[in-house]
Amino acid sequence: MFFLLHRYLLKELLRVFLLATVALMLILSIGLLVPMIKEYGVSPQQMLSLIGDFCPITLTFVIPIGALFAAAITYGRFAADRELDACRASGIHFRTLLLPGLSLALASALANLLLSFYITPAFVHRSEYRVQADAKQILFRNIQRKGFWDLPGGRFKIYAEQALPAENLLLDVVILELQKDKSPRMITSRNALVDIETHRAHHLVSVITEDTIRFDEEQPVHVGTIGVSRRVPPLLSEKIKFQKIEQLKQIQADKLRFGPIYDLALTVRAQLALERLAEQLREAMEQPNEYLRLRSADGGREYLLRVGGFQLGQARRIELTGPIRLLEVHPYQNNEIYCRYDCKRGQILLEDDRIDRGLELILQTPQWQRSPSVKGTALQKVIPNLPLPAPVVDGLTPPELLGTLTQTDFSGDRIALPNPSEVLRSLQERLRKELIKVDNQVICELHSRLVFGLGCVPLILTGICLGILFRGGHILSAFGASMIPAAVLMVFILSGKQLTRNSAVPTEAGIAVMWGGLALLMVLAWLLYRKISRV
Repeated sequence: MFFLLHRYLLKELLRVFLLATVALMLILSIGLLVPMIKEYGVSPQQMLSLIGDFCPITLTFVIPIGALFAAAITYGRFAADRELDACRASGIHFRTLLLPGLSLALASALANLLLSFYITPAFVHRSEYRVQADAKQILFRNIQRKGFWDLPGGRFKIYAEQALPAENLLLDVVILELQKDKSPRMITSRNALVDIETHRAHHLVSVITEDTIRFDEEQPVHVGTIGVSRRVPPLLSEKIKFQKIEQLKQIQADKLRFGPIYDLALTVRAQLALERLAEQLREAMEQPNEYLRLRSADGGREYLLRVGGFQLGQARRIELTGPIRLLEVHPYQNNEIYCRYDCKRGQILLEDDRIDRGLELILQTPQWQRSPSVKGTALQKVIPNLPLPAPVVDGLTPPELLGTLTQTDFSGDRIALPNPSEVLRSLQERLRKELIKVDNQVICELHSRLVFGLGCVPLILTGICLGILFRGGHILSAFGASMIPAAVLMVFILSGKQLTRNSAVPTEAGIAVMWGGLALLMVLAWLLYRKISRV
């Protein structure tokens, strides 16, 4: 008899649970497609495959709600049809009738924990990778449809007259570089080659232009072949809440594994490298006949630079003032001077934040001389792709990078910085705060997943009890009433998360708030159970 009764209740629970879960899962999965369509312009074929990826993602939130709905409706109808009274009259205790609902609650809690810690993060990364693996088609499709494409990060906007996806080629290209607190800079080229490096966590889009003319603030400059590269970050998978438990532990051990921290560290690294270079330049100025030595990437040329003065500027640059002298020498031919340049103004630019990017040296209207009889004046001399000197990059590569960037005293470095700029200090402070914030977020995420998963059990038991208590009302009244404890639990979880983000509040306080919400829900479930048992 007990077996038949349990099978009857369990069958009704599963029927309502599956219908509610499937309906909610499809609605939320379609909703998750909106940012993908907006950001990447995915094709209809990709949309169908992404819905399959998003369904498991939404189950983390759908399963508890579906189970709560099924418990409240099934037990509410069971009580409203006087079946509960008949069972009690036959001597069946309420605890026995509760077993099917308890089984659903335990299964929901286990499924929720597996989904939140393993399955959902895996499908988030899979869906992002599926979209970004087709980054070339997305780029060309946007250019064919709109005539331009914004590279992620908002710094570069690419316009092209014609796109040839089969040849990875863009024709009649204009690249607009948007610089903070400066007028935009424009790059034009007859054609550009699109190259995409595929990585598991991200993709790197590079646009390599040939026969390039760059329009600076003063005059156009022919710079030959240059490349514009930007990392394509994922929309979802770089958030802490979409990381597997193994990834969370890896982030705790090495913060550079977390994309936003890595990007910020590269920004701080660029500023520190530039200030180290400026200090090296200052030391050369203080010594008579001393030059700053820079060598080309292939080692075939060496450049000796001496300036009259300099000023650390914005946007990763050093403004040079005269008299400026640049000697271009052959390091393998007894340092024979190939050409000499003299001018009054110039710049040293750090081309990009990336570790593999170098310097660009620009001289304005230099007078050049190769021999007593061969000399002249150029509008501009541009030397790109100059590697940073070894003392400048000392400690600025993983795994030493974060330790170097967060230190407060640079007096012990190979290039001491007696007066680090306010910009560098501000970036360092921001990096230190972000590192603490990520640590707190990881701890908070682990506890919130546990609280939400374990909370499924008392939540569903509460729904069962409320379903029985509201048996005389509308069939959805019990579900509506049972959503109130669910909302209260979510308020406690979200409040705990907010507290952990507040540096003035100990992390333990936020964790205590989350577990306090679970404890309160368990007490409520116990009180309702005792009340139903006495009826």
